[in-house]
Amino acid sequence: MAIIAPLGLKGIKTVRDFELEGKVVFLRLDLNVPMANGKITDENRITASLPTIQYCMEKGAKIVMASHLGRPKSKEDKEFSLEPVAKRLQELLNAEVILVEEPDSDAPVHLLPSLKKNQLILLENVRFEEGETKDSIEFAQKIANYAEIYINDAFGASHRAHATIHALPSVMKEKGIGFLIEKEINMLDSLLVNPKRPYIAVMGGAKVSDKIAVIERLMDVVDGFVIGGAMAYTFLKGQGLAVGKSLVEADKVKFAKEMIERIEARDKTILLPVDHVAAKAFNDVASAHVTRDVVIPEDEMGLDIGPQTIRNYSAALKSAGTIFWNGPMGVFENPAFAKGTFGVAQAIADNAEATKIVGGGDSAAAAEASGLAGKMTHISTGGGASLEYLQGDKLPGLEILRTRIRG
Repeated sequence: MAIIAPLGLKGIKTVRDFELEGKVVFLRLDLNVPMANGKITDENRITASLPTIQYCMEKGAKIVMASHLGRPKSKEDKEFSLEPVAKRLQELLNAEVILVEEPDSDAPVHLLPSLKKNQLILLENVRFEEGETKDSIEFAQKIANYAEIYINDAFGASHRAHATIHALPSVMKEKGIGFLIEKEINMLDSLLVNPKRPYIAVMGGAKVSDKIAVIERLMDVVDGFVIGGAMAYTFLKGQGLAVGKSLVEADKVKFAKEMIERIEARDKTILLPVDHVAAKAFNDVASAHVTRDVVIPEDEMGLDIGPQTIRNYSAALKSAGTIFWNGPMGVFENPAFAKGTFGVAQAIADNAEATKIVGGGDSAAAAEASGLAGKMTHISTGGGASLEYLQGDKLPGLEILRTRIRG
């Protein structure tokens, strides 16, 4: 079965297509960074947004930026304030960032006429407004009343039909994407259309159910799968192997068995763990040990892939032309169960010839934690969005920007 080529960026304008001088440009960014005690713990999403912001500044635009942060229940949830983000942006841009506390207020209308060249407006967390997650046209129209050009550069939020992602561009004539989304889509398309071969998909994480649709879509385009993380135990259980107390999705065991058969019927390879790092319990590091083979004792649970599995996976990745990595091999946040994830990260990094694309979320965090992020071709800023795009779903934040394509 031939894979259907994605629409990609067809019919979508980029920020380069607009005359920005003196225009009010609304930038929907993904500044949803992890925070601890009011401090930013990973600023990758901020730095990924800089090229589009800086381009608009250089072209003389008046800039209003917006983003969500976390999932606040109300505007009283001040731990979700974008204030630390505003301060960091100010430092990185060497410009004044004015934080507007009420995202749906008229404050931007009053600030914009006197906005100086090195001043930018940032709306407070748009999820402080009830209308954001409800895709409110009323909230969107308030912004459209002062914005002239809409640019979406929030790839990580583009799978959500929210007001600043979907309703707002629906009521604006001039609309397009920034450099980050452009890069994200081009990179993801390279995984679906004419990838360099051999093409290996490394799939990990907790649940098979999270990856079913993307495995289905990639089955006809990859040359092989490498499976790790807790989802591997569901596959092993499907082969009738003992996995002890390991996390298994009981309702997906039959599916996993059939998936292996379908992959092999296509003459593709699927590598599964042959040994494990197991322990009596999730937090019982003292009992952690490497199993003798693929079998996990009935009173233990698998928490990482073992050394022989790392060698097997590394050998497969060594000759790959394209690698897509989505999901860790074990509970990498705990050093006792991190060797598998970091070993696979090292094998991917060591392949200098391959196109190496890392899915967002836990995969991005694992790449960063391994210290090898700089050796990857691309690390996606959108976990859910990148998976949904790869599995063939249409992203509301992209589709609303697409002009009708004829023929």
